[in-house]
Amino acid sequence: MASTAQGFASGTDTQGEELRRRNVDQAEVNGKPFPLVPDDKKKQQAKKAGKSFIAILDEWEFVIAPIIFTALAFFTRMWKIGLSPIVTWDEAHFGKFGSHYLKREFYFDVHPPLGKMLVGLSGYLAGYNGSFEFKSGETYPAELDYTFMRVFNAAFGALCIPLAYYTAKELNFRRPTVWLVTMMVLFENSYTTISRFILLDSMLLFFTFTTVLCWAKFHRLQRDPFSPEWGLWLMLCGVSIGCVCSVKWVGLFCTALVGLYTVEDLWNKFGDLKMPKVELAAHVGFRVFALIVIPMLVYMFSFYMHFLILENSGPGDAQMSSLFQANLRGTNVGKDSPLEIAYGSRATLKNMGYGGGLLHSHVQTYPEGSQQQQITCYHHKDANNDWFFYPNRHEPEFNPEDPLKFVGNGDVIRLIHAQTGRNLHSHQVAAPVSKSDWEVSCYGNTTIGDTKDHFTVEVVRDAASNDYSKLRTLTTSFRLKHTDLGCYLRAGNTNLPQWGFKQIEVTCTKENKPRDPYTHWNVESHVNEKLPPGDADSYKSPFLRDFIHLNVAMMTSNNALVPDPDKQDDLASQFWQWPMLNVGLRMCSWDDSVVKYFLLGNPLVYWGSTASLGVFGLLVAWYTIRWQRGYTELSQADIDQIHYAGLYPVIGWFLHYLPFVAMARVTYVHHYYPALYFAILTAGFCVDWATRSLKKEISWGIYFFLYAVTIGLFVLFRHISFGMVGSHTQWKHLKWLSTWRMTD
Repeated sequence: MASTAQGFASGTDTQGEELRRRNVDQAEVNGKPFPLVPDDKKKQQAKKAGKSFIAILDEWEFVIAPIIFTALAFFTRMWKIGLSPIVTWDEAHFGKFGSHYLKREFYFDVHPPLGKMLVGLSGYLAGYNGSFEFKSGETYPAELDYTFMRVFNAAFGALCIPLAYYTAKELNFRRPTVWLVTMMVLFENSYTTISRFILLDSMLLFFTFTTVLCWAKFHRLQRDPFSPEWGLWLMLCGVSIGCVCSVKWVGLFCTALVGLYTVEDLWNKFGDLKMPKVELAAHVGFRVFALIVIPMLVYMFSFYMHFLILENSGPGDAQMSSLFQANLRGTNVGKDSPLEIAYGSRATLKNMGYGGGLLHSHVQTYPEGSQQQQITCYHHKDANNDWFFYPNRHEPEFNPEDPLKFVGNGDVIRLIHAQTGRNLHSHQVAAPVSKSDWEVSCYGNTTIGDTKDHFTVEVVRDAASNDYSKLRTLTTSFRLKHTDLGCYLRAGNTNLPQWGFKQIEVTCTKENKPRDPYTHWNVESHVNEKLPPGDADSYKSPFLRDFIHLNVAMMTSNNALVPDPDKQDDLASQFWQWPMLNVGLRMCSWDDSVVKYFLLGNPLVYWGSTASLGVFGLLVAWYTIRWQRGYTELSQADIDQIHYAGLYPVIGWFLHYLPFVAMARVTYVHHYYPALYFAILTAGFCVDWATRSLKKEISWGIYFFLYAVTIGLFVLFRHISFGMVGSHTQWKHLKWLSTWRMTD
């Protein structure tokens, strides 16, 4: 017994050790119970409870962690969100568009309507009546709850964080990497700042994140095709694609990523000779419906709601067809206008090409060519769009007292500009921009001129009648053929330089293309005291035609957003500056009395994610060379992980970044934010791959270092996101690069 006691006391009692390992309340020695001392019992119970708690945390980490991250996201996106009471940066645009929805006034913008309708919804929920003009730098009125509208937008930015978490899990990253990716999104200063204002970017990012999550989730279910869950995530991916494209056209790049994946997936299935043809056809059918039909329906539905809500006449009317405008409440188009056009009628002529404007002239002349009075197309409605229909010079001079004579198909007419009294004219002088066409100008007056003022009316169609004997307001589409030169009056989507006020160039095209809509015109408004008013309300404009018309007009205006060489834009930046965090953006005035915000990213997130793109390229090259040399250290699971969790995020980055390299339009730092997310996912893959074979202690050491630096830099730069109060000289310590203009 003494030896037994000695052995236990010295720690060599193997039976006791074994029993303690079995975590029992009492031990057995030589077959007899041996009670544990009270302290040991408490330690065992505490150890058991600790293990149980850790096991619970481990089991429920997928719920607990995203809740914590999301709570932090809402804090960072909404802390002091109402600190600045002034209209900040592009709030001037998107807040104003929200006002149009509340007043139900039709407006025009280069972006699809979903995001702006959500801005309008935030104003509606805030009790806003749409009366504020949202002028840049202006103080918000007391009755407008701008803080609520900002919080509404910030919620989209905050919800990106759980989406990033679950996306990283679906990409099969290990838990430390999932946390790293989530933190890189959560503690990214530029994402925080851009989410705190009434802008579209938080919504664009949100739907970009949902699209990537749905794609990743669907990919993980590929081994269970046609299951309800498989079909659900495929359909949700289509809905998300439709939503992201309905906020901004940048969403098309996300669509392209899913499209490339789908093409590769179907190509692999096509090469599977064991797959029945019926099953292959089902795969194709499901994807066509989910990834083409559903996104298109979502996109079109956003425009349907856009047209349904904006039922009143507004500042964007001129971008739409005359028939569309005639059905808006409060419009002058078609209202009380006589139906049939007669000589002496005063009218406006609308170009029927997509995005076409009103035939316009002003006293300014061409700086070259004939140097005669300019002719353009212009969307703004004013008296310079008014023209008189006059007979040609071979007929008796027009006398208002003569009996009415109507204008019909085949008639040779003159158009006289109401404001300047000059004739619409063309001659054998090259157009200022489209050199292959003839120039169109204004020349002479009612008595001075020649046959180069003559145009022949050619009716193309009439929306309300098969009778082409007369021109009718709104419904008749016609062309104007220059009687001497045989060319046709045309207004394409070519913009004049600054001397022409960037208005649309009008030319006389030598090509006779009857179906070219840019050579088609209609009478939009019409005044003639001798004629009774017509009933234009009976003419409805088809939704599909309006939908196509507006989208082409948006595309045309988007292409016209090119840098002005005569004007310096201090906020614009170049594509090469974004991945290197070479530049930030001042979002407001830099006066000491103003709360200042500087759009700049977290240096670790930017520089680390950009470096990971190169690291991934080196990794692929390394394994490709080794594979060529006969090494087979990668399993099929490893190859799939590189392919889908590494390569596709890199492709996503290129798809969202390279178009801005080729674009001629003016660009800003926030255009990089969707691409940044894919770079973050690439960084997550590289870190995950590099640490997978390291010892647990070393691996966690690397991760905790990355966590600490990411959070630390966010805290260091927090004031640029939450608002810099007072003199900007306080923040000199944050100016790491000379191009960061936060203290200038």
